[in-house]
Amino acid sequence: MVIQELVPIVEELREEFLEEKFTGLCTREEERQIDLKSKLAQVVIGVRRSGKSTLCRKVLRESGVKAAYVNFDDERLEGLRREDLNTVLEALYMVYGEFDYLLLDEVQNVEGWPLFVNRLLRQNIHLVVTGSNAKLLSNELMTHLTGRHHKIKLYPFSFAEYAAYQGTDTASLTTKAQALAKNCLNNYLLQGGLPELLTESNSQDYVMGLMDAIIRRDITRRFNVRYPEVLQRLATYLIDNFAQEYNATTLAKMFGVSDHTIDTYCGYLQEAFLLLSAHKFSYKSHDRMRGEKLYVVDTAFISNRPNVFSTQNMGWRLENVVFVELLHRAGRRYADVFYYRDRSFEVDFLVAKGGVVEGLYQVCYDMTTEKTRKREINGLLQGARKFNCQSLTIITFSQSEVVSADGLTVQIIPAIKWLVSSK
Repeated sequence: MVIQELVPIVEELREEFLEEKFTGLCTREEERQIDLKSKLAQVVIGVRRSGKSTLCRKVLRESGVKAAYVNFDDERLEGLRREDLNTVLEALYMVYGEFDYLLLDEVQNVEGWPLFVNRLLRQNIHLVVTGSNAKLLSNELMTHLTGRHHKIKLYPFSFAEYAAYQGTDTASLTTKAQALAKNCLNNYLLQGGLPELLTESNSQDYVMGLMDAIIRRDITRRFNVRYPEVLQRLATYLIDNFAQEYNATTLAKMFGVSDHTIDTYCGYLQEAFLLLSAHKFSYKSHDRMRGEKLYVVDTAFISNRPNVFSTQNMGWRLENVVFVELLHRAGRRYADVFYYRDRSFEVDFLVAKGGVVEGLYQVCYDMTTEKTRKREINGLLQGARKFNCQSLTIITFSQSEVVSADGLTVQIIPAIKWLVSSK
């Protein structure tokens, strides 16, 4: 593109950047993770519409620094090539004048971006970068920006953020407040935490449009997918059957393609952050790779599609929400989240760091029946003995109790209390 074409686009993006209002937005924890004093590129990654751009613009605007902004997801910039990036930089200087900080939004849309970013870092420009493709960004970061970037993962609103945005008091012990908090959690399990969805009147159109953008733009076009209809059907099937173990051979027979194709397409869906995976815990790396359960990045993708019964599987929805929250918390400490299952017992989630199991978690929407209660507690007790772990937690919709058995203590905790805690 020539400079005469770019300047009006950059000028419009500048107006959008400078006129945006941030009142009424809840504060997100990741805001504190962006270090504007650092000379490293601050790279914020996550699924489309999780709030990456808003978060970065908010941080830059509220800091008062001289910042410029370009959004490579703007359709007018589609098709930009590596050699166009310097012209983009020229247009930015023409529109903004001097600036010390630069936000490059959805930068993975331009091939060759890491070399451009490296050059800007050498020129002592502070960079904030966003992207929606995990593997592409990770490979490029490791290849070209090793030691020169700080990566921040952003998920859609957590329940704590969702409740804060809705103005729901989750701390009060009054009957009314607790009932309203439970209603808020129930809505969150059904609606999810995509920020823009909270103000959309037609949630199904919004989510279907978002899924289409992820599958068509972030996957099919970028990776030259050979069987796009299989990818679409596979995504729908895996979302419908979330929180289940993944078996490529079974799915390959179902869709009439090879195991390799299923594995590849499933990988693409994870790279675009639509799906998240938990591997089976084992001290052997080979065994860890063989077992895998798939979850959805946000429950909005479960509910807001045609022919979905939104109130089904509330237990699995709660399990999905807990998994994403565990990923969020564990990621801050560079820990990992697994599941475990053998012939005698299973544990929904294990949090481990450096091979040491730090916590075992069961998720059970309703533990009122004795059979369910025994199963969940027994799974944790067996897991405690097998993995030498004493931090045992069962997360339920509303039950609370402390259980002592076999010299161990199991904390049964309501989901609201656990989700808003800072652990």
